[in-house]
Amino acid sequence: MTIKKPQLSQTVYAAPSPIHGKGLFARRVILRGEQIGTYEGPTASRNGTYVLWVYGDEGAPVGRSGRNLLRFLNHARPGNAEFDGYDLFARRMIRAGEEITFDYGEEWPDE
Repeated sequence: MTIKKPQLSQTVYAAPSPIHGKGLFARRVILRGEQIGTYEGPTASRNGTYVLWVYGDEGAPVGRSGRNLLRFLNHARPGNAEFDGYDLFARRMIRAGEEITFDYGEEWPDE
């Protein structure tokens, strides 16, 4: 028997953010360590809006142009979520209605 993973929209939603533009928010409580979703989209050849860069097996950065709800993630330091490859996990318990954020990296300025 295969257990089907819930659709991303059952866990999160996009709405206006006090941080910037649209943000990603928890539809329900998300437990620490729980996988929130996977950043889906085609491979990106250059930087741009909604591009997430991760380091591939060869140590070179590989980009993906976000096409699902995870593209609305905003920056916070520390964020309450973090990526392992293109999979997003909760760093701590995230309350229903709370904005989900991650640290964009050292080159991103804090505001």
